[in-house]
This record gives sequence, structure tokens and C-alpha cells, in this order.
Amino acid sequence: MPETSTSLFRSLRGRVTGLAVAGTALALLAPVPAMAASAQASATAADPVSVLKYTVKERREALAYWTTARIKAVGKSVDLGPTGPKAKPYKGATPKTVGRLFFVNARGADTWCTATAVKSANRSAVMTAAHCVRMGSSPGNTNTSMVFVPAYNKGKQPYGAFAVRSAATPRTWENDSLNDMSALVVDADKKGRKLTDVVGGQPISFDRAVGGTVTALGYSATRPQLGEELLRCVGKTKRENGTQMIPCDLTGGASGGPWLADFDATTGKGKGVLVSVNASLDSLEPTKMYGEVLRSTAKKVYDKAQKS
Repeated sequence: MPETSTSLFRSLRGRVTGLAVAGTALALLAPVPAMAASAQASATAADPVSVLKYTVKERREALAYWTTARIKAVGKSVDLGPTGPKAKPYKGATPKTVGRLFFVNARGADTWCTATAVKSANRSAVMTAAHCVRMGSSPGNTNTSMVFVPAYNKGKQPYGAFAVRSAATPRTWENDSLNDMSALVVDADKKGRKLTDVVGGQPISFDRAVGGTVTALGYSATRPQLGEELLRCVGKTKRENGTQMIPCDLTGGASGGPWLADFDATTGKGKGVLVSVNASLDSLEPTKMYGEVLRSTAKKVYDKAQKS
């Protein structure tokens, strides 16, 4: 399929990634070849974390850009078919920490991902996927007008919108499409309140053993929800292709959504420890969702954000 300015799907390491959606068509791009080991080492030697920053003017314009009408329009701009049998509407207590992350992608198209407020030193950190921030293996292709809306549901924004002031991603993602996770820092809201003071924050775990049951959440662009409602998959994690996997058919728009351990998907109760984020699929008609195992690189990304 030809690539268009209103589409983004990428093939990576034998899987389909780019769960962010935009427009009415999706393009499948060829796999990105890995960098030579020496080139990758030199790229990460100085600082393994890349930080994208937005000016005060850009953040102010982002909040003004994402009007109710524009949000409604982007949800209607793509239909990825019926919601699959593994993805169920989330019916538990509303997770205040999980929301839609709206932005304009590197091709100039309105789109969204899913993101989660997490506990952090600055009370302002949000976890999502790296491809929700920038294209892999393409340092110049970054997203703009980024706004996080926690607890979004059917047009309602009960806690308002938070402009993204910076986005940290692994340098290996920027240069080599590896380690698809990102930590954002958001501004305070219009009342001057920091994010997790308003909605709380999920605890995050690094180097957690693969094999436990998790709940994956996301605003998938499938019918009938079309990004307006939170969907969930529940499954036991397994190691596969250097990452971890659960059975799941969430798709475009669910990118960056949390994998929560110690969480009851029916009631919404439990700690809800974030152990990964939705990163990639096994096909355009998915049966598996992949997420990174959060190790030392992910911890450095998170630390860069929480200390900023």
C-alpha cells in the first residue's frame, strides 16, 4: 500500500508496530534494518536518553489546538474494523491515571495514543510508547502539539488537559527503533495543580519477572468505540522475540497504554503496577500484543523525566 500523509503503520522486527492512528488509511512500511553495533554504541555513549522539549508558546498552542470539535473529528477519521474478541470494554472503576494522548504526527496528521500518569518525583510524569513521540530510526521526525487527557471517556475530560513539556525516549529508539517506551513530563493544569496531585499515579516496576497476569488498556480505534472508550485485554505475559507478549487484539490508538500487574480488570481495584506499555502487534489482524521488558534503559528514561 502507498504511504499517505494521514497514515502510519510500521513493520519492526517481524511485527507490526505504530499503534497510533491518523486519518482514514494505514500504510505498512518495510522493516528498519538494525544499526551496526559500533554505530549504536557511539550513539548511546554520551547519553542513552534523548529528550524532546516544547516551548511555552508551543504548549499553549497545543492546548488551544485540541478543541472538543477536533478531538471528536480525529476519532471519526479512522475505523479499524470491529473490536476483536479479546478486547473488552473496560467496566471497572474509572482509572483516573489512564487517558488519551493527542498530538500531530511527523506527517502533519492529527492522531492519538494512550498514556498513563505514574508516580514520580516531580508528580508530572506520564508513560507511553516511544513511537507516540517520534518515528524510530528517524531523529528528525518528531510529533508536536502533544496533550494528555486523563480519564477521557466519550468526549468527557473530567480532569482537563495537560500539555506535554518534554518527552524522553531511549536513544536506541531514535537511532535504531529499539526500546519502544517513553516518559513524558506535563505542565500543571490551569489551576496550577500537578498531574498526580489531581489524578494520582500508578507505581512502576523495572526488571519485573515475565510470566504474571496483566491487564492492557487502550483507546483502540476499533468499532464501535473508535477511541472514545477504554478497552482492555487480560493475559499472562510470555517472553517472545526479546520482548514480552500477551494475547490481545487491541490495535491503532491503543499504543502506549499500560500493562498493569496486580490489578483487577473487573473492579479496577489493586495497585495496578505498570510493567510495560502497548508497543506492537503480530499482524494487521492481531492476536498478540508486545511490550518492552522495562530494564535499565527504561529506568534511565523514566528517571530523566521524573527529575526534570
